[in-house]
Amino acid sequence: MTDSLASLRGRIGGLGRAATGDMAALSKSGQDGLMRKFEREVDPDGTLSEAERARRAKAARRLHFTKLAYASAKARARRK
Repeated sequence: MTDSLASLRGRIGGLGRAATGDMAALSKSGQDGLMRKFEREVDPDGTLSEAERARRAKAARRLHFTKLAYASAKARARRK
C-alpha cells in the first residue's frame, strides 16, 4: 500500500468515527492520560501542590508539542 493510499484510508476511518460519535468524549480519556503522564514527569514523588503540579504539567505539555512541531518543520525542510 502506498503512503497516499494509507493516508486516505486513515482519513476515511477518522471521518467515519467523527460522523458517528462524540469526538470530545472519545478523546477525553486519552487527553487525561497524557496530562497524568506529564504530571508524573514533573512531580514523580507527588510533593508539589496541585496548582504547581498542574502549572508544570501544562508547561511540559507545551514543551512536548513544541518539540514535535520543530521536528516536523525540520523534516519538511529536508524534503524540499
